[in-house]
Amino acid sequence: MSPREIELKLSVAAEDMDRLRKLPVLSPDEGKPTAKLLDSLYFDTADRRLQAHGLSLRVRRQGKKLVQTLKSAPPPGVGALVRGEWEVPVAAPRPDLAALPDPAVLAPLGPLTADELEPVFETRIRRQVRLLTPAPGVRIEVAIDQGEIVTPAGASLPINELELELVEGEDTLSLYHLARTIHAALPVRLEMETKSARGYALADGGSLTTRKADKLTLEKDTTVEEALASVVRHCLTHMLANQAAALAGEDPEGVHQMRVALRRLRSSFQIFRPFIPADQQETLVPGVKWLAGSLGAAREWDVFLGELLPPVTAALPGHPGLVALEKAAQDAHAAGYKAVREAILSPRYTGLLLELAAWVDGRGWRNQPVSERSALLLRPVSEMAGALLTKRYKQARRRGRGFAHAEPAERHELRIALKKLRYAADFFRSLFDQRAVRRFLEDLSGLQDKLGHLQDVATVTKLMRELEDTATGPATKGWQHGAGLVTGWHARGLHDMESGVVEDWRRFADTKPFWREPAENTDGATLI
Repeated sequence: MSPREIELKLSVAAEDMDRLRKLPVLSPDEGKPTAKLLDSLYFDTADRRLQAHGLSLRVRRQGKKLVQTLKSAPPPGVGALVRGEWEVPVAAPRPDLAALPDPAVLAPLGPLTADELEPVFETRIRRQVRLLTPAPGVRIEVAIDQGEIVTPAGASLPINELELELVEGEDTLSLYHLARTIHAALPVRLEMETKSARGYALADGGSLTTRKADKLTLEKDTTVEEALASVVRHCLTHMLANQAAALAGEDPEGVHQMRVALRRLRSSFQIFRPFIPADQQETLVPGVKWLAGSLGAAREWDVFLGELLPPVTAALPGHPGLVALEKAAQDAHAAGYKAVREAILSPRYTGLLLELAAWVDGRGWRNQPVSERSALLLRPVSEMAGALLTKRYKQARRRGRGFAHAEPAERHELRIALKKLRYAADFFRSLFDQRAVRRFLEDLSGLQDKLGHLQDVATVTKLMRELEDTATGPATKGWQHGAGLVTGWHARGLHDMESGVVEDWRRFADTKPFWREPAENTDGATLI
């Protein structure tokens, strides 16, 4: 087993660094603060083999000493970073692979010599270190870092952060308690990227990417508790992977994927509701709902400008009403993204992330009376998945009764139920036959796409009402005429697709579930 590093990183605004150093909660319990200069050079091969295998290799100058450190990447997620760390002294400011205490860690890279390694970036940090002992047997090292990351090409990125590392004990919650106390006194942000990850991004040009949810793998013997933790972490990882792109506002997929991740997260709380105390649901869910709502306007205007308006303007190029409507929509779109940035950069956002991460890492759901239901947390999730899926499936079937004659609001409710079913199927799909899962999801996806378009079109009326209060100025004069054209255009489109969406519903309703529906008296099923 490799040596482990367990830490939380918090980024701080440059202008708040002096306030941070003076916080009473960071007064050292042992000795006086110590200061040091840390210049570190990170190495990799020309084809970035170390990075590709989740490793970082640096040589750091600490006073007169040179220390070589190899670290593994932390598993994806939010909260405390837990990773392997191998540290040895070296004689020269270049890596010495022979000095590694466990050379086997580099085996997946294939044959590798020190001559193949070249500098990728450098960190220049002024660090102040303090030791805290918040509880018996628990020691936390607080490292306050200020400096920069620099590439050989001259690109640079400022560093203003603190690292809270658990150097003694296993009480990870003590890190969260300290972080939340700091956050209450001064604005900080949870930093989930290591310095090495930021250095590689800077060396590669710092391009922003968006990411869909990765496939989640659960094993047959994974307990319900382990599945709950994995699903929540999975959703948070998906959300954070798109945070930078959402802030930049250049790619609509950033906000879209953040909202998908939040919907999946809310759905996970509903799926695992039988195992989560009600008071915890009431504490955590409103924050998730607030964040999703803060991203809503930006996403709605993205869809309007990117999907609903273009076919009409293409058919009627230069129409004054459509030109005015587009300008009014762009103004509303900008306001939507302003709300996105305000939400993500707010203290409430950081507080929500710290609260969710502490709940997952601390297994908060264990804080409940022992009961027949809570005992199910220790059962294999493969025994419970069928009942959890069946519950979502029956809800969707009930919502779809009389589909051909259903009102738009009823179809919207069905769409929501199908999303919950889809997310549950995605969470548990690794436990079942993959061909059966694929067939089921293909039929479900086609129906979801059409219902999604119906809802997007229904949103046009809502967006046009919002413009009544916001569309001002000569450039937007006459937008109402354009709004009428867009509404009429898509009303005709909905009429044309009606028979297809009804057929898709019938096809899905006839699709056989890929799981075995539990009998009414199946142990545990009636509790779910």
